[in-house]
Order: sequence, then structure tokens, then C-alpha cells
Amino acid sequence: MAWTWRFESSDGAETQPAVEPEDFPTQGDAESWIGENWKALQEGGADQVILYEDGTEIYTMSLHPQEA
Repeated sequence: MAWTWRFESSDGAETQPAVEPEDFPTQGDAESWIGENWKALQEGGADQVILYEDGTEIYTMSLHPQEA
């Protein structure tokens, strides 16, 4: 199994990440990586990420903090 991220701009278009990811062996590894790199990814132009497991979309997550 491989876990991968897709990076998108605010209009949903795929964008190149500021930090190049790898394929991750577990969901936890992929999520830890995004937790360590989300700010650099956001500053590089990514607004949201989509997590995939072997090509199947698992979830979409914004890289912007939720407003209170």
C-alpha cells in the first residue's frame, strides 16, 4: 500500500508542492509528514491537500486554520 498527497490551489487546480513528498507506507506516516510541512506547503501556494491510498481518495484537508 502507498499513501500519497495531492496538492491544490484555492481553485482546485493541482499545484507543485514547495516540499517534495514521498510515497508513505502508512496513513500515520503521511499525516505526520503533512503535520511537519503544512506551513511551507501553504506558503508555497498549496491551499488544500488530498490524501490517497493506492489511488483511492481518503479525504481532503485545508491547509488554512479554521476561523473561530
